[in-house]
Amino acid sequence: MNKLFRSTTDSKLTGLCGGIAEWFGVNPTIIRLIFAFAALCSFGTVTLLYFIGSILVPKMPYSHI
Repeated sequence: MNKLFRSTTDSKLTGLCGGIAEWFGVNPTIIRLIFAFAALCSFGTVTLLYFIGSILVPKMPYSHI
């Protein structure tokens, strides 16, 4: 099973969306658009969860690159 990491190669803010996109095997732009739309509709809850996820999900080790 694939492990979830924050991306070091495709990061805009913290690399969480890039890591989720790599984990699902989709384009990172789609994940970023979903997060942006969800953040606008959730009154900040998704933004809070994003930053909590950025703290909890480890950065991809250089041995995986």
